[in-house]
Amino acid sequence: MSVPAAPLDAPPGQPKKAATAAWIGSALEYYDFFIYGSAAALIFPDVFFDESDPATGTLLSLATFGVAYAARPVGALFLGHFGDKLGRKKIMVFTLMLMGLSTFLIGCLPTREQVGTLAPVLLVLCRILQGISAAGEQASANSMSLEHAPPNRRGFFTSFTLSGTQGGQLLATLVFIPVAALPEDQLLAWGWRIPFWMSFVVAVVGYVIRRTLDETPTFTQQAATEGVPKMPLAVLLREHWADVLRVVAAALVASVSTIFTVWALSYATSDAVGMDRTSMLWVGALANLVALAAIPLWATLSDRIGRRPVFLLGAAGSAVTMFAYLWAISTGSYPLVLVLGIVAFGVVYSAANGVWPAFYGEMFSTRVRLSGMAIGTQIGFAIAGFAVTFAAQIAGPDGDNWSAVALFTAALCVPPVIAALTARETHKVPTESLGERPRDDAPDRDKVTA
Repeated sequence: MSVPAAPLDAPPGQPKKAATAAWIGSALEYYDFFIYGSAAALIFPDVFFDESDPATGTLLSLATFGVAYAARPVGALFLGHFGDKLGRKKIMVFTLMLMGLSTFLIGCLPTREQVGTLAPVLLVLCRILQGISAAGEQASANSMSLEHAPPNRRGFFTSFTLSGTQGGQLLATLVFIPVAALPEDQLLAWGWRIPFWMSFVVAVVGYVIRRTLDETPTFTQQAATEGVPKMPLAVLLREHWADVLRVVAAALVASVSTIFTVWALSYATSDAVGMDRTSMLWVGALANLVALAAIPLWATLSDRIGRRPVFLLGAAGSAVTMFAYLWAISTGSYPLVLVLGIVAFGVVYSAANGVWPAFYGEMFSTRVRLSGMAIGTQIGFAIAGFAVTFAAQIAGPDGDNWSAVALFTAALCVPPVIAALTARETHKVPTESLGERPRDDAPDRDKVTA
C-alpha cells in the first residue's frame, strides 16, 4: 500500500522539541541511574553490607548494580507492549516518574546497622524499580525523536537521547564529587543520601517538559490507518526476530560503559591501586563532558556515511582502548589515567554510543519500533549490567587482575561487531519505509511504497 508523505511531516519545531525532551528526560533519568553506580562502588559496601569482609561487601554491592539490568527485560516486555499500543509520550512520562520515585526512596532507606538484612533487601527492590523504568526510557525517547526527525538527520536528532544519558552521568558524577569529599563519618551517616533525594527535582522537571510533547506523526498515522497491533510482541517476533537478536548482540557494547563507570572506579580506589576517590570521579566527569560533544558529531557523520561504519569503529575501538585505560589505572599515574579515560570513553566509545539510537530504531517498523528497541537493548544491557559483577570475580581475590577484565571486556565487544557487519544500512531509507521489507509471501499491508 502507499503511505502519503504529507501526514508524516512533523509540525514546525517538533523535531527540536522532541530531541530536547529526549535529552533532558534522559539526562534526568540517568542521573538517577548513575548515582546508584557511584554509590555502589564507593558507599554501599559499608552502608548496606557486612563491613567485616570488605571484598565480599564490594562484590555484593556491585551485584545490586546488576540487579536493575536483570529487571530491564521484564520491564521492556511490559513497556514496549504499551508503547506500541498507546504511544511514545505516555511511556516517556511514566518511566521518568517511576525512576524519580524509586531513587528518592533509596535515599530514605535504613542501613544494615539499623535494620539488619532487611536493608539490602529493600535496596534491591528499589533497584528493580529503577531497572523497569530504564527499560522503557531510552526506547520511548529514541522512538519519539526518530519519528519526529527529518529523514536525512535521524542520526543527529536521535543522538540527543544518548547525549542526555552522558549529561545525566556527568551530573551524577559532579554531584558525588563534593559528597565524596565529606569526612568519612558524615559521608556514611547522611551525605550519601543527598544525591538520591535530589531525584524529586528530576521527576518534577521531567514531567513538566514531557507532558507538552506531541505524539509522533508516524505513530499517529499508523493508528489512524492500519491501526496498532493488538499484540506487538507477536508481530515483532514473527517479522523482526533476526533484528531483535541483532540488537541484543549489538547492545553488549554497553559493557564498556558499565566497566568504565563502576568496576574501574572501584579498582582505582581500592587498596590495590589507592588512587584518590575524588580525582577518579573527575576522570568520569571530564570523559562525559567530552562525550557530550563527541556523540552528536559521530551521529552527524553517520547521517552522511552510514550507521554501520561509525558503530563498528566505536565497538572495535573500545575493545582496544579499554586495555589502555585499565593498564593506566594499574600504573597509578593520574595524568595517564585522565588522558586515556577521555580517549576511551569520551571519544572512541561515543562512536557506538552516539549512533545506536538511530541504528537500532531503523531496523524496525513503526508498529513494533518501541518493542523491538526495548526488548533487544534491555536483554543486551542486562548482560552488560552483570559484566561488573563478573569483572569483580575475574579480577581475583585481590581485585587487581586488570588484564583479565580487559580481555573480558574486549570479548564482549565481539558480538556487537558481528551484529553490525550483518545489519542492513538504513541511513537513506525513508522514515515511513523503515523496517518494511517486501517479501513474496508477505501480506499486501506489509508492503510500503515510499
